[in-house]
Amino acid sequence: MKTKFELPRRWFNAGGFFICSGLLGFAYFLQFYQDLDPCPLCIFQRLAFITLGLVFLLAALHHPQRIGSRIYGVSLAMAGLIGAGIASRHLWLQHLPPDQIPECGPGLDYMLEVFPLSETIRMAFTGSGECADIVWSFLGISMPGWTLLWYLGLGTTGLLVNWCSRD
Repeated sequence: MKTKFELPRRWFNAGGFFICSGLLGFAYFLQFYQDLDPCPLCIFQRLAFITLGLVFLLAALHHPQRIGSRIYGVSLAMAGLIGAGIASRHLWLQHLPPDQIPECGPGLDYMLEVFPLSETIRMAFTGSGECADIVWSFLGISMPGWTLLWYLGLGTTGLLVNWCSRD
C-alpha cells in the first residue's frame, strides 16, 4: 500500500528526463547567449546527459514491470557513471598545476573530420589546455564539478527508484 508521499516510478523517471533537459538547456544558454564555447570534454558530458535523459524518458514511457525496471535502473546507473567519469577527468585537468596543463589541441569538429573516431575520443580524453580553463563557476564549483554532482545524483536515484519500486 502506498503512503500519500510515494510517487510512482514513472513520475521519477519523467522528472529525471526533465532535469536532464533543463541542464542541457542551461548549457546551450551559456554557449549561445553567454558566448562560452564548450571544450571537447564538455561536449562529451552533454552526450552523457542526452543518454541519461533518453533512458529516463524511455523508462517513463515504457513503464515496465520488475525485470524491465531493473534493466532501466542499471542503464541509468551506467550512464551516470560514464558521465561522472568524464566530469572527473575534466575536473582533474582543471586542477593540474599550470606547468602540467596539456597544450591546446584542435577543436572537436576538426578532429572528427580528420581523425578516426577512436583517435578523436583518445585525443579528447587526453585533454587540452582549453579543457583546463575554468570559465564558469557557481558557489566556487566549476561546471564539471556541478555535472559530476548531477551525474551521481541522477544515476543513483535512477537506479534506486527503478530497482526498488513496487509499482
